[in-house]
Amino acid sequence: MYPDDLQYTAEHEWVRTPGEHEGAVRIGITHYAQDALGDIVYVSLPEVGESVEAGSTCGELESTKSVSDVYAPVTGEVVARNEALDATPELVNNDPYGGGWLFEVKPAGEVGDGLMDAATYEASLEG
Repeated sequence: MYPDDLQYTAEHEWVRTPGEHEGAVRIGITHYAQDALGDIVYVSLPEVGESVEAGSTCGELESTKSVSDVYAPVTGEVVARNEALDATPELVNNDPYGGGWLFEVKPAGEVGDGLMDAATYEASLEG
């Protein structure tokens, strides 16, 4: 359920290295997060060129149940955002590890600080 090739945060984001853009990582939310949110109806993401800081809020996901913050798992510059989510935010629910990705960041430093592997993330959900 949680792909082994990704790293995870305690806030239920995932990080895929590499992203589609050179030197970037791709970021999305986990199956657990989308399931807890319910049907996502609106996505607010950081703009390309914006700087984000690891652990800080950089967007929002609005569902039929609530609004949830999106946190940056790494510090760096946003180099891409998933424009498809403007018209079809439900992609986050239907394909959280594929077409439902959120944005890409060119990290300012090492990726991995504070991130978990799939087994550790899954264990954190059970604990």
